[in-house]
Amino acid sequence: MSQRVYIFDTTLRDGEQSPGATMNREEKIRLARQLEALGVDIIEAGFPAASQGDFEAVRDIARTVRGCQIAGLCRAIPTDIDRAWEAVREGEHGRIHTFLATSDIHMQYKLRKTREQVLEMVDAAVRYAASKTSNVEFSAEDASRSDPDFLVQVFTRAIDAGATTINVPDTVGYIQPQEFADLIGYLLEHIPNAHKAVFSVHCHNDLGLATANTLAALRAGARQAEVTLAGIGERAGNAALEEVVMAMEVRKDYYGLETGIVKEQIYPSTRLLSLIIGQPIPPYKSIIGSNAFAHESGIHQDGVLKHRQTYEIMTPESVGRAAEDMVLGKHSGRAALKARLEGLGYALSEEQVDIVFAAMKKLADRKKEIFIEDLEAVVLDEIFRIPDKYRLEYLSAISGNMAIPNAVVKMYVDGEERTVSDFGTGPIDAVFHTISKTVGRTPKLLRYAVNAITGGTDAQGEVTVRIEENGKSAVGRAADADIIVASAKAYINALNRLAKREEETVWARV
Repeated sequence: MSQRVYIFDTTLRDGEQSPGATMNREEKIRLARQLEALGVDIIEAGFPAASQGDFEAVRDIARTVRGCQIAGLCRAIPTDIDRAWEAVREGEHGRIHTFLATSDIHMQYKLRKTREQVLEMVDAAVRYAASKTSNVEFSAEDASRSDPDFLVQVFTRAIDAGATTINVPDTVGYIQPQEFADLIGYLLEHIPNAHKAVFSVHCHNDLGLATANTLAALRAGARQAEVTLAGIGERAGNAALEEVVMAMEVRKDYYGLETGIVKEQIYPSTRLLSLIIGQPIPPYKSIIGSNAFAHESGIHQDGVLKHRQTYEIMTPESVGRAAEDMVLGKHSGRAALKARLEGLGYALSEEQVDIVFAAMKKLADRKKEIFIEDLEAVVLDEIFRIPDKYRLEYLSAISGNMAIPNAVVKMYVDGEERTVSDFGTGPIDAVFHTISKTVGRTPKLLRYAVNAITGGTDAQGEVTVRIEENGKSAVGRAADADIIVASAKAYINALNRLAKREEETVWARV
């Protein structure tokens, strides 16, 4: 049996389904390019039949990304399969990933189908997909709660019909590691044509066992792991790519498995995801959290100083974390900036480098030290910002225990200049009220979070907001040394994203 494990990344599909992780088409393409640099084998780029926007994103990723397969998810019905194939057909060896539930509870209450009917649906769907491409994956939804003997029948039919990858999902995070290993072993032993397909696993983290279950299944013979960056996904999330990959790397002696992942791109990839979706990486997150390689205990510090492996089983550099955070200063030149950007994985044009350089110099006048996180915030704000329907030109906010909080903003709304003033219960409330009044919208604020990008009293504040209006939600983020300004920019960023989503919805209906 091959010791090579294929990494199937579903950050852009399952990961994006988690609350607050929605990405627009440009952001999906940018993250897909980073996943390509990371060395994943398959990118599940979306669910093409879900919306026109999802279809276009998957299609454009398939056209853009080379070096890894692009998969589109679809239900086991011809119209979905057609849509998925249309989206991925221009990619390198595009994959159709179709699924159908196989647990008794799903068949009885969701599908309202008998076992025999499900077997026929699996056969028909896979045969139809295989008529378009030889790269077909079939997933048995809720496989971990399905009858193992029925799974043997389902997967045997799927392989006979043309499936070359068989996925065994733990859809609701129910199974335990040893149970999962036993299930994979049972399927590989009892499916007569198992040797004709790669067996895959897709684990959810409802009981905190997604990574453990994935690794147990791989050791039992599965050879594809379906994962997401930082483990994002529905409910409690998915198995985290960085955890699965580094567990196999650090414990080669135990697993005896290998992947094609460029491990030095792990941290840059998760950091880019964090910047795009506006959700900070938790400090205690394994491998990628800010505390993952921190040592405060005197005993630990002494051991690390004498020999790093006393308390570190991997190095920060091995996952792409810089040994030294400070990268640029007031007197740094354009060449140094360009080299640092390339080292972080940003392929920018000369014009874009000039824009970042000017913004970096402006920031350097306000901050003594510029860190990697500061630089990435500048790139995101100056280069990858979505087109502005609403743009902030000027902001003034007054607050204090002897003053009524109020704000004045000067903005451009569709190119029209507007200056408005309003009050609030505090400076942030006043700013948000004033911006809402200026643009003529009254979204509900669902989330407001502030995170210091780096240490120091001059650190930039990174603000994330989530708003909702008319059943649609959007996340906005921004960074600035002035937290009030950062808040205003983040709120406007969310409003721009909301407007963009509305435009895409209207276009899709035309």
